[in-house]
Amino acid sequence: MKSILQALAEPNRLLIVELLRSGPLTVGEIAERLSLNQPQTSKHLKVLSEAGLLLVEASANRRIYRLAPKPFQELEAWASSFRRDWEERMDRLDGYLQRLQQSPD
Repeated sequence: MKSILQALAEPNRLLIVELLRSGPLTVGEIAERLSLNQPQTSKHLKVLSEAGLLLVEASANRRIYRLAPKPFQELEAWASSFRRDWEERMDRLDGYLQRLQQSPD
């Protein structure tokens, strides 16, 4: 989980992930759409790939990148655990406030 979060912490890498949400792209397409140079884009893609966030398909002399679903499912499950904790706390607070309102002064 830590390597995923570290990879996504860099703004250009997060932009790459957002861009790939709409479908697979080559290095050149990503670089062009984000106005990055190709070597810089390749470095970002390497970090994202090493973190397990991307799948790479070689097609002739091109490399096509797409998002790997599993790490994002893990992120969603992790974030959901926080949501459940907060919902439970809010439910307890709501119950406490209702008891306060119902108790005689």
